[in-house]
Amino acid sequence: MTKKRNRTRPALSLQERLNKFTQEARAAAKNLPAGAERHALLQKVRDGEAAAEMERLLSSPDTQISK
Repeated sequence: MTKKRNRTRPALSLQERLNKFTQEARAAAKNLPAGAERHALLQKVRDGEAAAEMERLLSSPDTQISK
């Protein structure tokens, strides 16, 4: 028997989800003492911000390929 695909769309856009993740991760890192766990969380924040910036640049009308 095959499993049905989940065809629901996320409630928030990718940009909104990335921004929410970075805000929550930054707030969580603020409560941690300096150390490896905080450093790893801040690295995830930087990765999330970079992903949000790439998504913003790629979805802008200036970068659309005209046919």
